[in-house]
Amino acid sequence: MKYDVMLLASFGGPEGPEEVMPFLERVTAGRQIPRARLEEVLHHYLTLGGVSPINEQNRALITALLAEFKVRKIDLPIYWGNRNSDPFFADTLKNIYRDGYRNVLALVTSAYSSYSGCRQYRENLAKALVDADLDGKLNIDKVRPYFDHPGFVTPFAEGLVAAIDQAFVRGIESQELKIFFTTHSIPNSMSETSGPPGMREEYDGGMYVAQHQQTAKLITEFAARLTAKKIPSWELVYQSRSGAPTIPWLEPDICDAITGLTKSEFRGVIVVPIGFISDHVEVIWDLDDEARGIAEKNKLFFARVATPGVAREFITGIAELVEERIAGASKKALSPLGPWPDFCAVGCCPNARGELPT
Repeated sequence: MKYDVMLLASFGGPEGPEEVMPFLERVTAGRQIPRARLEEVLHHYLTLGGVSPINEQNRALITALLAEFKVRKIDLPIYWGNRNSDPFFADTLKNIYRDGYRNVLALVTSAYSSYSGCRQYRENLAKALVDADLDGKLNIDKVRPYFDHPGFVTPFAEGLVAAIDQAFVRGIESQELKIFFTTHSIPNSMSETSGPPGMREEYDGGMYVAQHQQTAKLITEFAARLTAKKIPSWELVYQSRSGAPTIPWLEPDICDAITGLTKSEFRGVIVVPIGFISDHVEVIWDLDDEARGIAEKNKLFFARVATPGVAREFITGIAELVEERIAGASKKALSPLGPWPDFCAVGCCPNARGELPT
């Protein structure tokens, strides 16, 4: 396929206090989220001024990518659309079509396989084509999951080494530290059905958990090559649960995990948010506020590694993912699970609720 335009497909976020509750209602429509939980999250956004950082971070990402594309002579303009806030997918696709482009390569701001992080974006874009009266007029393909691409792994590894060094300055050694690799919790049923049939059954928790475990392992291995210090023990944990309380979601929660350290030999925690590519509200509030607060209350050293954002390695990595598709460049993958296929298998990451996306 000869692509002539790129679409940055993101989750979205409010850009003012008056947009917060409508945004949250769109995100949670049909999911039986208690109103009290929405009001709690509303407070999180309002405390931060009612503006999600994710939109500005996407603008910065586009600027950095365009500069990298120019160096690499990648002739692709970049448009931006969101699942849950302006600019919505349908409006962006109308603009793409109006400007004369027909073959779209979409980059999703999620590195892993799951319904909400992969297939739902494909469904959203398919629905947006219909809503924009562009079905059959635009072709949209998606960049493969990139959880084990060196461009995604490297910034986390470098940040982990810096955090370990920070702890050493405070007199805390590796055996006294615990690393928590954290990602967004999802329903157990969504996790267990993540990935293609015939493969996901081989892994406890499906491919969503398996991919995160591989990413964490890769980060610690790379970090070990960057420092002479011993890498602390680690655990995969979860955050930002938003579902109905009667539905089982992936655990343990990051805050519960930190609380569990307070009666142990550990003196500090390093949190690595591998489930996210940028420092948006769920990173800032759930980790920098709540998780840090629990650690400091219990006199534990706390360091939170930055997300890739616009780190040089990450921008280079995205450009390489694009070159795979437009120029047939070799695929980079560091884990036995990769490189992940360009196109999802039939039955991959099904919608467990059996409903159309909102």
